[in-house]
Amino acid sequence: MSQIKTQRMGRLLAAGTKDKIDEVIDALATLNALHFIEYDGSDEGFNLGTPKDESEMVGKRLTKLRSAASIVDYNGPKSPVAAEKVRSELDGALSDAVDALLEKSTRLDIVENSLSSLREEESIMGLLSSIELDVELLSGYSTLNTFVGTISGGSSDIESQITDAGIEGLFFQGTINGSKVVAVFVKSEQSNDIQSILNQSGFQAINIPEGITGNPKKLIEEIKSEINKLSSEQSSIAKDIESWSDEFGSSLACGLELLEREHDILTAPVKIAVSEHAFFIDGWIELSRSEEVQHALNNYCQYSEVTPFKVEPGGGGHGHSDHHHHQEMPPIAFQSRTLSKPMELLTNAVGRPAYGRIDPTLFMFVTYPIFFGMMLGDMAYGIVTISLGAFVYNKARSNEMMHLGGKFLIYIGLGTLIFGYIYAEFAGWEIFMYEKTKVDGIYIYGENISPVAFLANLYPFDLNHGYGPEVNLGYGIILSFPFHRVGTHLEDLIVLTIYVGFFHIIFGKLIGFRDVLFYGTDHGHVGLAAAFFEHGAWIVLLIGGFMFTYGFLGPDEAEYLLQPGAVIAISAVVMLIWTLYNYHGIPIAVSLILAPIEAIGMMPSVISYVRLFAVGIVGVKIAETGNKLWEPMMEAELYLVPIFFIGWLSVQIFAWVLGVFSPNIHAARLHFVEWMRQYYDSSGEAFEPFGFRSHFVEVE
Repeated sequence: MSQIKTQRMGRLLAAGTKDKIDEVIDALATLNALHFIEYDGSDEGFNLGTPKDESEMVGKRLTKLRSAASIVDYNGPKSPVAAEKVRSELDGALSDAVDALLEKSTRLDIVENSLSSLREEESIMGLLSSIELDVELLSGYSTLNTFVGTISGGSSDIESQITDAGIEGLFFQGTINGSKVVAVFVKSEQSNDIQSILNQSGFQAINIPEGITGNPKKLIEEIKSEINKLSSEQSSIAKDIESWSDEFGSSLACGLELLEREHDILTAPVKIAVSEHAFFIDGWIELSRSEEVQHALNNYCQYSEVTPFKVEPGGGGHGHSDHHHHQEMPPIAFQSRTLSKPMELLTNAVGRPAYGRIDPTLFMFVTYPIFFGMMLGDMAYGIVTISLGAFVYNKARSNEMMHLGGKFLIYIGLGTLIFGYIYAEFAGWEIFMYEKTKVDGIYIYGENISPVAFLANLYPFDLNHGYGPEVNLGYGIILSFPFHRVGTHLEDLIVLTIYVGFFHIIFGKLIGFRDVLFYGTDHGHVGLAAAFFEHGAWIVLLIGGFMFTYGFLGPDEAEYLLQPGAVIAISAVVMLIWTLYNYHGIPIAVSLILAPIEAIGMMPSVISYVRLFAVGIVGVKIAETGNKLWEPMMEAELYLVPIFFIGWLSVQIFAWVLGVFSPNIHAARLHFVEWMRQYYDSSGEAFEPFGFRSHFVEVE
């Protein structure tokens, strides 16, 4: 059961003589075990350590490599490379190659900016060419104002208005690619009048480039020539950068890792308290590694001690910023995991649990694929999702995020495949679709007309026209195999999703009960009574609410649950009033109003799980819409078959893409909002040990 809690942590204190600080830092970097509590400089006689002199040079080299990494796409080597070989490349070929790359990148930026300017200039010259005036004639007059631009109205209207207004000037017009261009030259004192006339026609001024002379049409030819030249250079540089990545990408990944390693070590002293003759280290370690860490430090430290951390009951378990909390909390390290590790992506998305609290990762490893599978629930989409996950996983190489993402897709794909099998659905088709006619009140079944009827062979049971064993568990719960969610068992699925929500929320409250029992609330309350009123009362409310609801909506023989359920639910509301008053400090008058409102608010949380049914049905109907193209395709002329097939495939792809995103959103909501808010404290700080893990470069 260790998987449901995070690692136990201990506080490490170590001290030694100043001449041993380099060895200690090297040892800690190799261990990758200590989460530094950085020294704040508050103790008399101690100061912050200073980084090594080499850190500045390493920092500059690292910055240069990071700049190169931002330019190219690269992958690291498949197997770790010796550190000495990487250093040799950093001092030789890689350094020169990075300089060349940065020069090419700078030149590429210049070329791209020039191309952008030239294309804008070409567009302007294109407009000006329609009025057949040299560029230098369009501006630069001392006693005349010129207006050159495009209009949306008619040019003849402008001419007539100029004449009617008695404005003396020159008017030129032209049209190119549907754009109406005008150039008006008037005396300065009449510029306001002409501006008003032009504005009425939607005038937009053209920004004429300075220092350009000549005929616009000839200038366009020169600009196009320059654009072609620069485009060719742009293409050449882009190819050079791409080939650079192929040749030096692996070396770049190794160089970055090694330099980041060295830079972390060289700058580590700034995290340590240092006096004239000694150093002092403070930090957190995983308690399971305390002996290993102390053994490694004993060679360099005069003193080392690891104190197991214990949460003060009622301390709340919050992070450093929580004003209710006075105990300094350790960072949170997950347990070592294999199968359930991808679900840490979900936990990290919300925030790590407070120390000592239940870690939801293992539970989501079970429930998340189930919820996702209940919604998407299609064998074809499950196979596609698993295939995508396997592709991402195989392409991940040393990228841990892609590794976990690939596994996550495989898990939800398996959930989709399994529920697709239970639902007997494939690409939106039901596997069992029989022709049937009703004769004298009895259905007569014909052949299985499903386009995927061959998949019926996957069902080893003696099915009666697609119907197999069925179990009635009572209280409206009916399970069957196959479970035809879009037909016979639609109402059964709705009821089932409500029960899923009911038990999932109660489970969350039980976790909260445990946390308050042992660790208390952020208001300082701890123990059995606090746990009962904070979480047990809600469980009582849910049970009473279920009894009342089932007695009211269920069969006649369930009416006996109606009154006891109402009594239990009302009792729970009374307990909630006391909880708000006694444990949250809310005035009794407010608690009398607020408790019933909060009690009623629990109902939408349970009903929210109906989305497990609704989202899936919408997805099925989308796929069914595309499947209506299948029969016409089978009967169409040969030349129309590809058109129908592309249409069908497009709908299927859309349904799958929507099916991957939408159920993920709703599965996440059910966990993060409806379930976790019943108990979860996400104030945990991530455990970030000092040191490095080798991805591309061997540890020395």
